[in-house]
Amino acid sequence: MSAAPLVGYSSSGSEDEAEAGILARQGAEGSNGGQSPVPSQRLPVPDSVLLMFPGTEEGPADDSAKHGGRVRTFPHERGNWATHVYLQYEAGEEFLDLLDVLLPRARTYVPRLVRMEAFHLSLSQSVVLRHHWIFPFMQALKDRVASFQRFCFTADRIKIYTNQEKTRTFVGLEVTSGHAQFLDLVSEVDRVLKEFDLTTFYQDPSFHISLAWCVGDARLQLEGQCLQELQEIVDEFEDSEMFLRVCAEQIRCKSGNKFFSMPLNQVPGET
Repeated sequence: MSAAPLVGYSSSGSEDEAEAGILARQGAEGSNGGQSPVPSQRLPVPDSVLLMFPGTEEGPADDSAKHGGRVRTFPHERGNWATHVYLQYEAGEEFLDLLDVLLPRARTYVPRLVRMEAFHLSLSQSVVLRHHWIFPFMQALKDRVASFQRFCFTADRIKIYTNQEKTRTFVGLEVTSGHAQFLDLVSEVDRVLKEFDLTTFYQDPSFHISLAWCVGDARLQLEGQCLQELQEIVDEFEDSEMFLRVCAEQIRCKSGNKFFSMPLNQVPGET
């Protein structure tokens, strides 16, 4: 994948400031009595000064070792904010107890699996927003979903996923009821993405809660016998049909280090 072009900035302002400093010093040194003033001519700027003001703006080097071997799907550029729309899943004690049974079994097939730190269902791909677009985007998203009714869904089917680049694999719980409402909600999010000329969500999406992940494509090890064993654990786990049924009351959006919440419309008569 080719890197995106770096943002270029003119260095003329820095050159002018450096020249002004040089001329000021020379004028002060040559201003003793009887001597003519130093002519105001354009002097070359030393390389040591120019190197302090590079013409391009680069982000930090992407060191995958600092984040578990994960690799950026697009290069970092200053002023570009990675943005993601999603529905948060608040994990209760029963859900975490289920994970405590599921993950050891899954790790007998893929020992490098790592448990997710937080849980959500994606409503958009990860897209790039310029900084000055963030608040207009959030307002448009809030306006678009304000009339969307809250709904309930169930996520209780184990499924194995990879990202588009096949550099990461996920064990997830797929939505088995409420799929139509998710499609309608994504349609509203997609309308906002189109307004800002951003990539819309996947065609024929599989809505899910990711439980664990690992670097690389581990589908061969996780599908088949492993998937069957994990599904049996979910099906037989006490009260799983209750805590895996969730009511969607708001959507969230993360842009860079900023988080935003947009409430869905309350169903009439709901308390």
